[in-house]
Amino acid sequence: MNTNPTTIRASKLVKKFGDFTAVNQVSFEVHSGEIFGFLGPNGSGKTTTIRMMLGLVPPTAGEIEVLGIPVDGQIRKILPRIGYMSQQFSLYSDLNVTQNLVFYGQAYGINPSEMKEKISYAISLAGLEGYEGSPTKDLSGGWRQRLALSAAILHHPEVLFLDEPTAGVDPVSRREFWDLLYKLVEEGITVFITTHYMDEAEHCHRLAFIQRGEIIARGTSSEIKDQTMPGEVLEIHTPHPQRLLNILNLPKDSEKIPEFKAELYGSMIHIITPQANKTIQEIKKTAKASDILIDSIAVVEPTLEDVFIACMQER
Repeated sequence: MNTNPTTIRASKLVKKFGDFTAVNQVSFEVHSGEIFGFLGPNGSGKTTTIRMMLGLVPPTAGEIEVLGIPVDGQIRKILPRIGYMSQQFSLYSDLNVTQNLVFYGQAYGINPSEMKEKISYAISLAGLEGYEGSPTKDLSGGWRQRLALSAAILHHPEVLFLDEPTAGVDPVSRREFWDLLYKLVEEGITVFITTHYMDEAEHCHRLAFIQRGEIIARGTSSEIKDQTMPGEVLEIHTPHPQRLLNILNLPKDSEKIPEFKAELYGSMIHIITPQANKTIQEIKKTAKASDILIDSIAVVEPTLEDVFIACMQER
């Protein structure tokens, strides 16, 4: 159990746009010094939730506190103590790295006497040394991402909100970005991040899954796996994954084989089943009858992606 102070508290949040309910009775707490991941498919309510926490849109119902301060009516007290990085790059392409940071520093109201030190800190933390004079438009996606993070932490915020910050960024740059986040946490910053990348979610201290505006699971990665996994995971290696997948997902005779849903997992097939041994035997028979070679089939430890898919399908 996390005994650190609560940094963000959302209670029964609801957001409606006309007849459409984008967020429905969402509640969670984020503790000081942790990375809290908010996961869900596109359109699930992630960005709407983060916009309510930033005071950009008012909730239809419910309450939000950030750093112990109610967002409703007191957001001006909160803004100087938080940072925000959106999924859309929002810095100025015609300015260089330092000029962008100076602009944001002025917007944050940083004292001119402290500006040079804070910019140096942000550049050093993000690994942007040597790029200070580089035009922002010439930076690659990964380096532009580092610059956006530098701008978000320039004023040394206590809480950092990141809305799908690694969308469209290559895997190496994404990994390096997460290394930067861990450095921030070591310095005491609390991170709230929305994402739909399952590999990133594994790096979060705690998670919440959201679907169609409702939280369907929450806890650490291990807790969610233990609490929500409806069976065991089978991993199948075959030279013909798509062909076998199509056959396995045909309607089944429930007396012969437990109902399951097969999914591609890279070049492999993953299956969640309540009766692993029986399912294995039936899959082997099915593959043999269709003249499909199976190199191997075995029970494996479920990934967070397996758990996420299982939760989505159950709903």
